[in-house]
Amino acid sequence: MEFNHAIEANLAKTKLDAYGIPCFLTEENLSNLYPGQPFAAFRVRLHLFAEDAERARQILDGGNMQLSEDSTPRCPACHSISLERDFPKKLQDTFLTGLRVLFFGVFSPGEKIYRCRDCQHEFAG
Repeated sequence: MEFNHAIEANLAKTKLDAYGIPCFLTEENLSNLYPGQPFAAFRVRLHLFAEDAERARQILDGGNMQLSEDSTPRCPACHSISLERDFPKKLQDTFLTGLRVLFFGVFSPGEKIYRCRDCQHEFAG
């Protein structure tokens, strides 16, 4: 399989890797030297085993993966889907982070949480 752009080729390679189909790219760097040049003979090539070719074509011709409504995290307090992913705003976490930076010179953030933009409720994802 050949692609005009390295990005398209890498997306295809990543998708095939996710489905367990071994593959690799060639001439990727040559095509990046002359981007947008249709006359250039440098096209990114995706190589795979002959026995995987039909399955790979079916996977690549299929649509993109869609997430279902149920997979979207919701706030347990108000059931809103308007969430942000951030570090906790608890006073003790902020204080401990400040001590770590002061004494060790290292900022090591804790675990990220979800925060509802509507009710400001924080919860682990």
